[in-house]
Amino acid sequence: MTGSRPATAPSSRVLAGCAARAAGTVWRAAPAHVLAYLATTLVGAAGPVALAWLAKAVLDGVASGRAGVLPGLALGIAAVTTAGAAAAHAGQYLRAEVDRRAALRAKDELFAAVSGFPGLARFESPAFLDRLRLAQQSASNPGRLVDTALSAARGALTVAGFIGALVVINVGFTVLVVVSAVPALLIELRMSRQRVAMLWRIGPAERREMFYAQLMSTVDAAKETRLFDLGAFLRLRMLTELRSANAARRRTDRREFLVRASLAGTSAVVAGAGLVWAILAAGRGQLGVGDVSMFVAAVAGVQSALNVVVSAGVMAYEQLLTFHHHVAIVTAGPGLPVPERPRSLPPLRRGIELRDVWFRYSEDHPWVLRGLDLFIPHGDSVALVGRNGAGKSTLVKLLCRFYDPTRGVVLWDGVDLRDVPPETLRARIGAVFQDFVAYELTAADNIAVGDLSAAGDRARIERAAREAGVHDTVEALPAGYRTLLSRGFRPDQEDGTAEGVALSGGQWQRVALARAFLRHDRDLMILDEPSAGLDPEAEYEVHRQLARLRGGRTSVLVSHRLGAVRDAGRIVVLADGVVTEEGTHAALLAGGGAYARLFTRQAAGYRDDAQPTGAAR
Repeated sequence: MTGSRPATAPSSRVLAGCAARAAGTVWRAAPAHVLAYLATTLVGAAGPVALAWLAKAVLDGVASGRAGVLPGLALGIAAVTTAGAAAAHAGQYLRAEVDRRAALRAKDELFAAVSGFPGLARFESPAFLDRLRLAQQSASNPGRLVDTALSAARGALTVAGFIGALVVINVGFTVLVVVSAVPALLIELRMSRQRVAMLWRIGPAERREMFYAQLMSTVDAAKETRLFDLGAFLRLRMLTELRSANAARRRTDRREFLVRASLAGTSAVVAGAGLVWAILAAGRGQLGVGDVSMFVAAVAGVQSALNVVVSAGVMAYEQLLTFHHHVAIVTAGPGLPVPERPRSLPPLRRGIELRDVWFRYSEDHPWVLRGLDLFIPHGDSVALVGRNGAGKSTLVKLLCRFYDPTRGVVLWDGVDLRDVPPETLRARIGAVFQDFVAYELTAADNIAVGDLSAAGDRARIERAAREAGVHDTVEALPAGYRTLLSRGFRPDQEDGTAEGVALSGGQWQRVALARAFLRHDRDLMILDEPSAGLDPEAEYEVHRQLARLRGGRTSVLVSHRLGAVRDAGRIVVLADGVVTEEGTHAALLAGGGAYARLFTRQAAGYRDDAQPTGAAR
């Protein structure tokens, strides 16, 4: 499951699959650039070996007095050096371009998967959010996997070339140099696993650190954090999380430093022993000057190239462990069950029924709905009321199929919603949520997100704005409907947008209502606290407009303001996850139950029955 915390590192088979997927992503993103990068890698790998052989030939030519070969060798050295420098510069450019193109494709793939999750459960899972953070980091630079793979290949080719030279001089010492690198590889792989595990452990602390930083740096929280003087408090919380993450990183870095220092010392001992042997052999006449030069270059080259191979291999392993989170999300599936044989969803004619519906958000959470039965007739308006936590918002989530019932069914004219693709269902629903999104887009785009088919239809957008009572407000903005509804971004002069404007809460509420009016022809309209944040006069006007919108259509209205629901065809009172009362406003008042008590209490707040202090008797 995508949201669960992995107990162990992925298997070799899983990592091999991740490597194949990463390679495929990079290849599809930039095939020509990858081939060119491979060519520069081959040139870079062959260069040091060619230079070592040419240097040996020069020294041997000087020692033997064959001056005639030296100009050709000099030209060869110049050519190899020039080719190596050109390949290095070309490789830097190609690597950057591969990284950019691969990151674009990987991010598109990742967020296509994330935006394709039809339910909300994953986004309410801390473990999934930690995994998503690591997946985003990996998607930012998947080309590094190719880069490290080619670095390892370059190092391996260089090692092979120098080993050939060492074998000619001394087979035993060659074996010693190669074998000494094996423990380093195993140790580095172990440290890599430990580092990735550490990054997973500190993920929650890093997310909390970013959370506190956002509270101190975003306009949404700026008023409260300054009014309540929370700066020092939040900064301390942020630094505490940062220190916790840094401590874990420091322990890992210290351990890696000590291990790598020991490995470097071992390599130095091996190289020093080889150099002593070569010098003594030259003194006995067993090696020539060119042989000593080649031996020194080969030992240094083999050790350096082996270090590159080990480091690149370890880095690739770390990147694969991180890329595994990317693959896990991309291949996770939708989260909500997808019907093998999806049923068509007929236009609503009879109504929506919730039959013996039980629901809880996880096995660790309490039941929110407990065998709820409810019928929403076609063409009728049903209002849901009740105390906080009664299950009103959860019921709305089930109607939109953001979740499936734990037990029971939700039926649309007898069709189980689980047998219908979520996108098909949602195309039939219009909604205004209390926690609507204030998009930092233009006013036109902020309305058009309610139905993207209207994005290029100014007449539809303006009509929806008029029905929501926000048209005059938008028209008065510096650039009208092209005005950016945010002060957090600079305007785009090419699009003709003006300096951004911040709307009031009530104005934003009307913009959100305009989105719903774009979907006025849907089978089901859901209005979750649609007048929150409006003044009494605006609230009256909005509900008058909504009553016209709901007329003859199936609608569900959720509101704590009972005066706003009194005109609903049927009022349903929820408590403890079940329906406790239902009926018209008049019938429920006459019944004297929970609705009547709540309505009376609210109505009392608008009356002043007590005699004013100091009034004449």
